[in-house]
Amino acid sequence: MPLTRRQTFRRRRLAAIGVLAVVLGGVGYLAGTGLAPVPEVAASLSQPAALTQPAAQLTWPGEGSGAIGAVGYDGVLGSGGEQGTVPIASITKMITSLVVLDKKPLTGKEAGPEITFTDKDVDIYYDVIAENGSVAPVSAGMVLSQRQTMEAMLLPSANNYSISLAVWAFGSVDAYLAAAHDWLAAHGLEHTDVTDTSGLSPGSKSSPSDLIEIGKLVVADPALASIVSERTADLPTIGTVTNTNKLLGKHGVTGLKTGTTDEAGACLLFSAEFAVGSEIITLVGVVLGGTDHTELNASISALIESVKPGFREVTLTGKGAAYASYDTKWGQESRAVAAKAASVLVWSDTPVTAAATARPITLGDAGDTVGAVDFAVGGKTISVPLVLDKTISDPGPEWRFSHPGELAAAEK
Repeated sequence: MPLTRRQTFRRRRLAAIGVLAVVLGGVGYLAGTGLAPVPEVAASLSQPAALTQPAAQLTWPGEGSGAIGAVGYDGVLGSGGEQGTVPIASITKMITSLVVLDKKPLTGKEAGPEITFTDKDVDIYYDVIAENGSVAPVSAGMVLSQRQTMEAMLLPSANNYSISLAVWAFGSVDAYLAAAHDWLAAHGLEHTDVTDTSGLSPGSKSSPSDLIEIGKLVVADPALASIVSERTADLPTIGTVTNTNKLLGKHGVTGLKTGTTDEAGACLLFSAEFAVGSEIITLVGVVLGGTDHTELNASISALIESVKPGFREVTLTGKGAAYASYDTKWGQESRAVAAKAASVLVWSDTPVTAAATARPITLGDAGDTVGAVDFAVGGKTISVPLVLDKTISDPGPEWRFSHPGELAAAEK
């Protein structure tokens, strides 16, 4: 029986709807696979090994006690002998200088205010001679700048000038000592005490570790550091004074202060500079209780030379070193590499450990930061960015249309 016009129309409409459904389904599939996010790629990490260095072998004197440190490095880097509190002789004048400068600072090579010396200063001079202490000449009416007065105190180690300077700055020795005790407490120097301005008294004591911190404070003060580095100074009335530190200019020594008494023995608080790679190390050290300064200087020279190899410039990473890799499901590969080279200056066997991290990615351009490698060196961390070395681009329509399952999983 032939179809009626109504039946024919209905069948054609159903066919058209079916074709449209197929077309719309195809368009939806193509759109869904073409626009869907691609699967995320996790990094395959390669953790760097710890970097180990040999321990420094230091040559310590066979007698007395000592310690070394360096500017920019916390605390003591090495020590030899007993580390208790002992008399420090004229190293005490370093404390006198720092306390006076705390109240009356100088900048660089500034002369500072003028000081007029009186009969009282002449009396101090004779009192120190009576105590068998070291002195430099003084006369009533003489005028020196603050810097010149400090040069008279520090270079020839004149005890009388340490007293005159303290009285000038604080009004009396007792007032100075009170200020010095407050200053020591404020700087956490718990193992240091002073009972005079010069160190002639055995009651002026310190420990090697405290003296390292005091030496660092001296080096950090431009005016004081410049004074203790002078071999000689020409002073009005007094004439030429010569530094008692005979190691100046040898083995990189740049300062700081000698000391000698029967109770303390021969002592030297010293600073020295030397290059390691592109950096300059400022060493601060002290040796106390030597027999005499000839032997002491020889011992310190050997100590400094043994310290130098203990500082090493260690390469942490080269630029482009790989720490992670990415392998996509559509066949592209890229590595996470160090964005720059990095090195660090280390002391002795300071541990150097490293940890690399890299985030998962989908797409990325070459040079994009995807993580970091962190190097722990002693108490500090050096972080180097990790970047892609190749672009990870969209897989394109062919892969998309043939991998709907991976795309569907990426959307979840």
